[in-house]
Amino acid sequence: MRLGYFTMPVHPAHRPPAETLDEDREAIILCDQLGFYDAFIGEHLTEPSENVTNSFIFLASLIHATKQIKLGTGTSNLSHTHPTLVASHAAMFDHMAKGRFILGISPGALSSDAEALGMLEQDRNKMFAESIDVILAIWEREAPYNIDFPDNRFKVTTAKTSVEELGRGKMYKPYQQPRPEIVGTVVAPFSKGVIAMGERDFHPLSANFLLDKYLASHWTNYAEGKKRAGVKADVADWRIARTIFVADDDKVAMDYGRRNPNSPYRYYWKLLLKKMMLSKRHIIFKTSESQDDSELTEDYMVDNLVICGSVDKVVDDILALREKSGDFGELVYAGMDWVDPKLAKRSMELMATEVMPRVNKAIGR
Repeated sequence: MRLGYFTMPVHPAHRPPAETLDEDREAIILCDQLGFYDAFIGEHLTEPSENVTNSFIFLASLIHATKQIKLGTGTSNLSHTHPTLVASHAAMFDHMAKGRFILGISPGALSSDAEALGMLEQDRNKMFAESIDVILAIWEREAPYNIDFPDNRFKVTTAKTSVEELGRGKMYKPYQQPRPEIVGTVVAPFSKGVIAMGERDFHPLSANFLLDKYLASHWTNYAEGKKRAGVKADVADWRIARTIFVADDDKVAMDYGRRNPNSPYRYYWKLLLKKMMLSKRHIIFKTSESQDDSELTEDYMVDNLVICGSVDKVVDDILALREKSGDFGELVYAGMDWVDPKLAKRSMELMATEVMPRVNKAIGR
């Protein structure tokens, strides 16, 4: 099982962006040094607590600061920009990173972003589907382009202005052939979108927002999509993100990971709960549809959605998670604000050097 990293990121809004952006870079550089397989960085435009507005720009600053880790948009919000730009920027990034690139994609869920872009009333899921069709067509086809899918708002042509001997009208192909790995974040239980991922050979990343009990539904639907495409699903392609804190003893882990009022984990889940309730999506935190909203307290959130403890306890919890979900290819460690940098870095170190080797040894047995 591989170890990956994902961060939205989320920081207290009063912290200066210059400071938090440096911290987020430092976290991914540390991931690289510790042997994490990949790192995904999110993006939003209109929420200061989520400080990265463009994941491509942020990740470009890490290409030469890292050596082996794959750098993934987590995600590129496809409703926010024309697919010609995404296809061109992603292909260029892939060349700059010499293949250490993963294209993470989503529609773009933050309503204030959509309002700022003048598309609040638009069907962003439809825009997402239309955009990815065009991105793939740009990478698959040769210039001059004449991409005009039925019922797709995005039309791409260079036929009128192409000059073959100058290379005019031609766009980048990615460094990785036929294309980079494409990963989609899956949030909802029993998501139908993950069936489409399987059909198109996109790989699912089950979000850390989701209760353990619903994870198996993602694999079931992904495998169904692969079956429709005539291909057997490979567990190596499935990533599961979890919120994890590892410490040298259980008391410290419980305090920093769950109980301390200043815990970054507590802050994160308090904020996420507010955001999801505002958008009427908080059902993902419930054990059943009938569960009353009043039960979704801060303690409930951290108790159900934070794995924390000493190395032995976290190993046991991850193996128990795997019993519920079934086998998967990568455990993705969710990054938090570094309230205590020493504890935050130690958790990542223990995760890479102690927890994952023991998990993989147990799986091997």
